[in-house]
Amino acid sequence: MGMFCYQCQEASKGIGCDVRGVCGKNEEVAKLQDLLIYALKGISHIVTEGKLDVEALGDVNGEVLTGLFMTITNANFDDDAIERHIKKVLGLRDELRAQAEAEFVHDAATFQVENREEMLDKAALVGVLSTENEDIRSLREMIIYGLKGLAAYAEHALNIGKENPELYDFIYRALAAALNDDLSVDDLVALTLETGKYGVDVMALLDNANTSKYGNPEITEVNIGVRDNPAVLISGHDLVDLEQLLEQTRGTGVDVYTHGEMLPAHYYPAFKKYDHFIGNYGNAWWQQTQEFATFNGPILFTTNCIVPPRSEEIKNRIFTTGSTGYPGCKHIEPDADGRKDFSEIIEMAKNLKAPEEIESGTIVGGFAHHQVLALADQVVEAVKTGAIKKFFVMAGCDGRMRSREYYTEFAKNLPEDTVIMTAGCAKYRYNKLPLGDINGIPRVLDAGQCNDSYSLAVIALKLKEVFELDDINDLPIAFNIAWYEQKAVIVLLALLYLGVKNIHLGPTLPAFLSPNVANVLVEQFGIGGISTVEEDIAMFMGE
Repeated sequence: MGMFCYQCQEASKGIGCDVRGVCGKNEEVAKLQDLLIYALKGISHIVTEGKLDVEALGDVNGEVLTGLFMTITNANFDDDAIERHIKKVLGLRDELRAQAEAEFVHDAATFQVENREEMLDKAALVGVLSTENEDIRSLREMIIYGLKGLAAYAEHALNIGKENPELYDFIYRALAAALNDDLSVDDLVALTLETGKYGVDVMALLDNANTSKYGNPEITEVNIGVRDNPAVLISGHDLVDLEQLLEQTRGTGVDVYTHGEMLPAHYYPAFKKYDHFIGNYGNAWWQQTQEFATFNGPILFTTNCIVPPRSEEIKNRIFTTGSTGYPGCKHIEPDADGRKDFSEIIEMAKNLKAPEEIESGTIVGGFAHHQVLALADQVVEAVKTGAIKKFFVMAGCDGRMRSREYYTEFAKNLPEDTVIMTAGCAKYRYNKLPLGDINGIPRVLDAGQCNDSYSLAVIALKLKEVFELDDINDLPIAFNIAWYEQKAVIVLLALLYLGVKNIHLGPTLPAFLSPNVANVLVEQFGIGGISTVEEDIAMFMGE
């Protein structure tokens, strides 16, 4: 077997990719990602066993976040970039081992590799399948995938200047635990739930970072048409990159549009001052292969999700930054002050055609917790009078498989006295449907990016308080969540930590869940899959 990866929903045959990733990564990239994770475990082993002060580790913490983030599905396909980060991590590991003044005999803390061939040989020994026990492997991987999502959110917060040392401490502790063969299934189940606890913490941290810098999201109509100017398309999640791009394009005659998960940036007050910030172009990440062709201008990826471009012409217009990367695409690094120079992107835009219009009109979003709680009286009254019978949390990820049409049909067929609360790119399955409103409350309330699932939890907890309920599960809220990659994993674990039960997850359950681990989730938390639209709506509505 050349590689093995089952971290995303598209795992081949629902088992795992063993020749080439469905995402597009090749065997070499997959193995290098495995080795990078192993090297991060080595650092973590040294930090925990050596009782090092995480607050004194400085840049090491950031490099660990970046290393985890680089291995998220569709984030980085650049084998050279991953190799460079492995070497950087190993250098930091060896420095920490010397500082700890203790003997570390675990292989992860001591192995050395000199070249690519040695890296690939080593990776073959330390990948996912190196853990023989299926249940231990399942839990270890679920924790690691949760950590990848946690690291992504922590890196975004760090870019704004917000961090929480307790998050670093947990990341080191959890990665080190993945090397500990003495831990039982029960130990790892407990650690999995603890991962959820820190998932809540990191989403709260990022929420505070975003809102303190850019203001609380507010109800906003976002243009989905275009105007006749050259333009840059920005994708991903990082708002600092967007802010720098908007500042540098100001007054240049170049417009800026969002794509995919960057759509919710339009909801923040701070970005509304830019009159060249025109709107959102296109849909979810997986449609980029068609939409990038008609956009015509350069594309900046600030995070995942990259789909391997089908033509050299499109690849030549793609730029990456942060934890992302793709072979042959220009990668933009920050200077010592954190500033990124986007002048090459701007000059390219000036020499390319304006975007072709692929749709017109507006979509509405901005229903994060601050905005919804401002409407609390209106929402509570609608529930008390029966105008709103149930809320459906349909957060999470979108994807390219036809089975995801289920979510569009589910939204279409929901009773008219129900409201959808969403966050993440799953929204693209239904955010342009004419579902109307209930007493002025839109039937699709978009809280924002996948990390803004935190907003949905805050709203639910506030409603629990308002209705004087003892249990969040007594609320008229159902959870029908789509997942794709590891940020959805940390959101799921966060919801489980908050006590939410009977979450339905689709379009398939994760391949990394062994039968026994899946049974634990079913028995303790009521986790379920999806069936048909009709059967599921009847079940959720108690019919």
